[in-house]
Amino acid sequence: MRYLSILLIALLCHVAVEAQTYEIGLYGGGTNFIGDVGKSNYIAPNAPFIGGIAKWNRSPRHAFRASVVVANLEAADSDSDDARRQQRDYEFNSTFIEASLGIEYTFWEFDMHKSFSKPATPYLYSGFTYFYHDNFALDQDQNALVNIGSEGNIAIPMVIGFKALISTSIVVAAEVGARYTFTDNLDGSYPGDGDNINYFGNINNKDWYMFTGFTVTYTFGRQPCYCGF
Repeated sequence: MRYLSILLIALLCHVAVEAQTYEIGLYGGGTNFIGDVGKSNYIAPNAPFIGGIAKWNRSPRHAFRASVVVANLEAADSDSDDARRQQRDYEFNSTFIEASLGIEYTFWEFDMHKSFSKPATPYLYSGFTYFYHDNFALDQDQNALVNIGSEGNIAIPMVIGFKALISTSIVVAAEVGARYTFTDNLDGSYPGDGDNINYFGNINNKDWYMFTGFTVTYTFGRQPCYCGF
């Protein structure tokens, strides 16, 4: 009986894995930078991003999520309310690629297989992000930020959003997400330690960037028999 029970549990888990509901779609919107150059507003998108997103709905309360986006990140001291930044007048424009992987957790159950309702719920998302971006440094001769190459860094995404099933297979969502990075040089303010390094701003604070946007996903797969986690 014990071996039969183990076999039944294993089969149920296998069915759950094979019969999960998946989502795939588009992710787009605007970005803004929070650091030592430009505005200090938390939500002020001024450059676009576009990419793709995929989810594996592991239960009605959480999903594994992955996304890849191409984005611009730009900031200008002339747009700041700080008179000192306006006088300094630095600016940069960076192109970067971001890949993110993590868990999306819903506030309420989001069961897309109930025929009598179209679910909607707020959600949170976090995980790990890797992004490859342009690198800048301050050229004192030009008194400007110049592109000195590219490098990769990691960030922690912190996202809040709201999603709804609008048809039998289409889910739309709106979200705002901050990325806490592990670099202070997205804006060229701190290229690193060493001789002849020109830095400015607060070198004790890391840079942030924000995504404000929408997702539209198509869901497919048979109704899941949730098992395990």
